[in-house]
Amino acid sequence: MSEFDFCPWLFADNATQDEREAQLAFQRGLAGLRTAGDRAFVSPLAAIHQADLTVGADSYLAGHVYLTGEVELGDNTSLNPYAVVRGPVRLGSGVRVGAHASLVGFNHSTEPGTPIHQQPIVAKGIVVGDDVWIGSNAIVLDGVTIGAHSIIGAGAVVTKDVPAWSVMVGNPARRIRDRRDQSRADGLPAKLAGFAAQARDQAERLLDRCWTGETFTDQPSAAPTVRAVCDAVEIADLLLDAPPPQLGRDELVRRLAALQDPATGLIPELGEAGRPRLDSGSAYHVLSVGYALDLLGARLPHPVAAVRLDPARLVAELDGLPWARQAWSAGDWVDILATGLHWNRRLFDPDEPVETLFGWLLTRQDAFSGLWGGPSAAQGWRQPVNGYYRLTRGTFAQFGLPVPRPEQTIDTVLAHARDDRFFGDGRGTACDVLDVIHPLWLCGRQTRHRRAEVQAWARDRLAATLPRWHSDAGFAFSPVPTTGTEHLPGLQGTEMWLAIIWLLADMLGESGALGYRPRGVHRPEPVPDLEGGVGAVA
Repeated sequence: MSEFDFCPWLFADNATQDEREAQLAFQRGLAGLRTAGDRAFVSPLAAIHQADLTVGADSYLAGHVYLTGEVELGDNTSLNPYAVVRGPVRLGSGVRVGAHASLVGFNHSTEPGTPIHQQPIVAKGIVVGDDVWIGSNAIVLDGVTIGAHSIIGAGAVVTKDVPAWSVMVGNPARRIRDRRDQSRADGLPAKLAGFAAQARDQAERLLDRCWTGETFTDQPSAAPTVRAVCDAVEIADLLLDAPPPQLGRDELVRRLAALQDPATGLIPELGEAGRPRLDSGSAYHVLSVGYALDLLGARLPHPVAAVRLDPARLVAELDGLPWARQAWSAGDWVDILATGLHWNRRLFDPDEPVETLFGWLLTRQDAFSGLWGGPSAAQGWRQPVNGYYRLTRGTFAQFGLPVPRPEQTIDTVLAHARDDRFFGDGRGTACDVLDVIHPLWLCGRQTRHRRAEVQAWARDRLAATLPRWHSDAGFAFSPVPTTGTEHLPGLQGTEMWLAIIWLLADMLGESGALGYRPRGVHRPEPVPDLEGGVGAVA
């Protein structure tokens, strides 16, 4: 075994003379092998049986490739480790076949009156044109012709012919775009930079629009809310890198800190009567006020005592959440609880226990979907997908821990992202889009599973979102009328869509063009005090 078995692309330029001679001797010993030049490489660890094999110049077969039948590789063509190619298969020049991909150029017939093991073999063969990339774990079935210059995404299952220049993803594989059509990709950094420059130029007027002279409201003439003030702080931090100019930092800190209930650590809504509860709508202020103070260089003055539950009670509370019917609400509760624990650990007691919470989550996740909770006929995967975002935002993401089962999660979230009830015909509220892109982005930090499909969704959403900016007013929470005034621009919609745009752009590797990075509720990394992953919460 040598490095060339698993990094065979190194052979042509790095092999010693002795290694070249040993490789040529090995090739001469393989019956039915024809090669073009001494820069081709066939790993001795490859399983090559009953083969009629042609290997072109500068081509290679890596270790543990499994190859049978009539197979032809053009020049500069490669089979990476564990690829399966069973002829008849003809690969053009410049073809890349990823690890664990399978190209099977034959099949069983399927006459119902005969047992499968007695069915005759039928073979149409597979033809792959020049300059084709077949991703890891992809499967190409008998009879398929893949046109030149195409990309077959990782894990795709190709059952039909593929036109030239196609980008194919999914099972069964479908064409998501033509590689030559770069109209959406070309100039993306410039479009993002232009958008961000426009938003920064209008930021102060946008905030003025929702300033009453005393405080902020989400939309003009709406009632003042705690969240509106926090959204103003987040928007100003993103676009102005400063507190909102309408109200000084010290006054903002004084007002926000004074809202916290010393007994529970929760923050009631303006005018809310009675002691705030962990399951009330105002409990979200643990997130919004906590991070607004953080952005202002301040902190919550009191621990969040409401989240300090003994293990038995915490397990009972978690078990009692409506996972089957309202996983979104259940995820919201977990997010608030975990964020309260986060503030307690960060600001008051680094030994605040979180083991029970994470233990419960790790043992209750659905192994098939990667989510907590299941789909319903009325809403499909919406409740558990949106609940997944809230749950993981407050727990795994905020505490810097890897999410479990990222591939299964990506599969389920992408299935939900194709649900036209929520994303078709211009639909897609800020919550719905955020609750898809954040899980895809978060899981994408651990795996490249279905990356091409994820990026295609992100690109389409970005193209649809940027034009929806309202001059001097920002974004509406919903692009189409739903209930009330959600389709009109306001602070909440603007704060959320600015973060969404960053996540979409970052999924495409272009977030740097925006010149901003979320640092509040939607920050993409754990805060420095908690970085370090498992060790930080053990």
